[in-house]
This record gives sequence, C-alpha cells and structure tokens, in this order.
Amino acid sequence: MEFHPEAQDEFISAAQFYESQSGGLGLDFILTVQHSYERLLEFPASGRPFGRRLRRLLVPKFPYGLVYRVEPERIYIVAVMHLHRRPGYWRSRL
Repeated sequence: MEFHPEAQDEFISAAQFYESQSGGLGLDFILTVQHSYERLLEFPASGRPFGRRLRRLLVPKFPYGLVYRVEPERIYIVAVMHLHRRPGYWRSRL
C-alpha cells in the first residue's frame, strides 16, 4: 500500500486505537483496509469521486474512508479519514 506519510500515521493510529478497545480489533481494521486497497488495485474507479482528482472508498465495518488518487503506476492513499471528524483536514496534502 502506498500512503502519504500522514495517511500512514492515521492508519497506524486507528489500528492501535481499535486494538486498545478490543484484542484483535486492530488486526481486523488492518486486514479490512488491506482488502479495500486490493479492491482499488483491481477496480481503481470503485470509490466515489471526491473532488476533482480524488476518490473515496468507504472501509467496510469501520467509520473510515480511503481518500485516494489514481496515478499511472499506483493508487496513492492521501488520507485514512474518520468519517465523523474534521472534514477536509487532509486537503493541504495535495
């Protein structure tokens, strides 16, 4: 998975939070995000348009979305955003 450095931090922080809430839940979050990313590799347009050059794919079972950009050689994750916190905080990463 290719992440903006701050998106990587968000991913790790969310996994740690879920693990602290219930043993194994952090791993479930990681595996669910990985599965979502694999879906994007197979179907890059599966997320909904989210601005001019971005798309967002909702992460099943968790209140998160992957904000990403489709580039010629990769899918680049700009944010692993919580759906109920600070909308648009990640825009400076573009």
